[in-house]
Amino acid sequence: MLQVFPLTLPQTISKAPANCSDADRAALLGFKAKILKDSTDSFSSWIGRDCCGGDWEGVECNPAGRVNTLALQRPVRDSTLYMKGALSSSLGNLLFLEVLVISGMKLITGPIPESLSNLTRLKQLVLEDNGLQGNIPSGLGHLPFLQTLSLAGNHLTGTVPPSLGNLRNLVLLNMGRNSLTGPIPSSFKTLVHLQSFDLSFNLFSGTVPEFLGQFHNNTFIDLSNNKLSGHLPVSMFNLVSLSDLSLSHNQLTGSIPDQVGNLKSLNSLSLSHNKFIGPIPGSISGLQKLWSLNLSRNGFSNPLPAISSKGIPSLLSIDLSFNNLSLGTVPKWIIDRQLSDVNLAGCKIRGAFPKFRPDSLSSIDLSDNFLTGSISTYFTNMTSLQKLKLSNNQLKFDLSELVMPDGISTVDLHSNQVFGSLSSVLNNRTSSFLEVIDVSNNLVSGTIPEFTEGLSLKLLNIGSNKIAGPVPGSISNLVELERLDVSRNQITGTIPTSLGQLVKLQWLDVSVNQLTGEIPSSLLGIKSMRHANFRANRLCGEIPQGRPYNIFPASTYAYNLCLCGKPLQPCKGKKQEMGQ
Repeated sequence: MLQVFPLTLPQTISKAPANCSDADRAALLGFKAKILKDSTDSFSSWIGRDCCGGDWEGVECNPAGRVNTLALQRPVRDSTLYMKGALSSSLGNLLFLEVLVISGMKLITGPIPESLSNLTRLKQLVLEDNGLQGNIPSGLGHLPFLQTLSLAGNHLTGTVPPSLGNLRNLVLLNMGRNSLTGPIPSSFKTLVHLQSFDLSFNLFSGTVPEFLGQFHNNTFIDLSNNKLSGHLPVSMFNLVSLSDLSLSHNQLTGSIPDQVGNLKSLNSLSLSHNKFIGPIPGSISGLQKLWSLNLSRNGFSNPLPAISSKGIPSLLSIDLSFNNLSLGTVPKWIIDRQLSDVNLAGCKIRGAFPKFRPDSLSSIDLSDNFLTGSISTYFTNMTSLQKLKLSNNQLKFDLSELVMPDGISTVDLHSNQVFGSLSSVLNNRTSSFLEVIDVSNNLVSGTIPEFTEGLSLKLLNIGSNKIAGPVPGSISNLVELERLDVSRNQITGTIPTSLGQLVKLQWLDVSVNQLTGEIPSSLLGIKSMRHANFRANRLCGEIPQGRPYNIFPASTYAYNLCLCGKPLQPCKGKKQEMGQ
C-alpha cells in the first residue's frame, strides 16, 4: 500500500530572487545530461542562464539564488510519460537542496548516487517508481534533517544499511516494492518520530521487531508481502495512534493476543496469508473505528467471538475466508449490519443462501462452502452489488430465473448444479458493466447466444457443461475479452474466423468438443495469446504457422482428425488452405 505524503516545499520568495548560482546551474545541467530521453518534456523549459527565474520546471530557489527544491513527479499509470537514463552524481552538488523528488519516471536506472550524502540540508528525498538498482547507499544515513525518505517502486537489492537509524527526524519511511533482503535493521529503533513505515513487497526475513511498539506516533505500518516469521510482538499493540496495520503475505505464526483491542485508532487490519492459529479474540469488538478486517488464509479456528450489535460499529469489509472455521451459518452480527464486502469462502457454511441486508453490499464471496437450494431472486434489490462469487457449493437453480442487478461486474457460479440456458444471462439486456462470467462445471444446456455490441466481458468460462451448437460469429463483439473457455461441451461447427478480431485474448480453450474444419489463420492476428487448447475435436488442416501456435506443445492439438504443420508433422503436399 502506497502511503501518500504531503510535499512540503521550502519557503521561496515571490519577488525575483537572485540569479541562480553557476554551481547549481551546472549541477542541474549535469543531471539533465544523464537523462537520455525525456517524454515528460520537463527539460524543455530548462533554457537560459537563470534557473531561479521560475521558468525551469520543478526548480525553486531561496532568496540568495541557491536551488533548494528539485521536484519532478509524473503519474505512474501513464506509460507514455517517463525519463530514460541515470541519476547523475552532480545532484550531490546542490548543497542547499531541501527537497529532492524524482518520481514516476519508470526508466531511470542505475544506482542511487553516493554523492546524495552531501545534501545535508535535505528534508525530503523521494525517488519513487523509477528503475533504480543496486544497494541503498549508507551515506543516506548522514542527512540529519531528513523527514521523508521514500525509495519505493524501484529494483533496489541487498540489505538496508544500519546507518539509516541515524535519521532521527524521520517521519515517513517507504522502501516498498523493491527486492531488499535481510532482517529489519535493529538500528531502526531510534526512529521514534515515524508516523508512516512501509517495507511492503520486499524479501525481508526474520521477525517483526519488538521496537515497533516504541513508535508511538505511528499511524501506518505496512510490512506485507515479505518473508517475516515468528510471533507478533505484544508491544506492537501499544500503538494507540495506529490506523493502518498490514502484515499479510508473510509466514507469521502464533495467535492474535487480546491486546489487539488496545489499537483504538485502527481503521484497517490485514493479517491474511500467514500461519496464525487459535480463536479470533473477542477484544476486536472494541475497535470502534475499524472498517476493514482481513484475516483470510490462516489457521484460525472456532469459536468465532460473540460480537454484539454495537461491536465494531464502523465495520464495512470482513474477510475470514479459508481458515479452520466451521461456521455452519453466517453469524447474526455479520448478516444484520450494513457491510459492503463479505468474504466467508471455505468457512463450512451450510444450508440456504443467507439473507443479507440488500442495500449496501458490493461484494459477496461465499465460495467453497455447502450452500444448497436456489438463489434466483436473492439479488433483485442489491442495487450496489458488483461481485458475486458462489463457486464450489451445491446450489441448484435455473439460470433463466436468476435476476442480477444492473451494475454487477463479476458472476462466478462455477462447480454447482446450475441448469438452464445461457441466453437469460447473455442477451441484448446484459449490462455493459459485466466483465466476468464463470458458470463452468455445471449442468448448463442450450446454445451459445449471439453477442451484441457494447459488452465489456473480459472473462467468459462456460466449460464443462452440456452446451451444444456452434460458436457464433458475433463472438467478435466481445472486444475486451481476455479469456475464453468453452471446453468440455458438445459444441459443433467451425471455429469462427471472426475470433481473430479479439486482439486482447490471452487464453483460449475449445478442447473436448465436436468442432470441425480448420483452425483459422486469422488467430495469428492475436498478438497477446499466451495459452490455447484445441485438443480432442474433429479439426483438420494446417495449424496456423506463426507464433505462438507453431511453438505450443503438440498436446495442444492432440486427438483431432487431421491437423498438420508445426508442432505436428508437416502437411502432405502443403496445399494453400482456404482463408489463408
